[in-house]
Amino acid sequence: MTAEEIKKLETYLRKVFNSEAIELRRAPKIEEMVELHKADEFLGTIYKDTEDGDVSYQVNLAILDIDLDE
Repeated sequence: MTAEEIKKLETYLRKVFNSEAIELRRAPKIEEMVELHKADEFLGTIYKDTEDGDVSYQVNLAILDIDLDE
């Protein structure tokens, strides 16, 4: 993903989650993926999908069972 795409996604997700602590970080080895963080907490990954000329972004959230009890 380009830096511009990452910035646009980050701005959008900050509105959706209503939090300025949302941050996207480039994945170390996968070019079409970024990591989704809230402050220092890892929330999941976002993949860019360019199928049939359309662009979409798939968000995968990691939810631990211990987090459900809080």
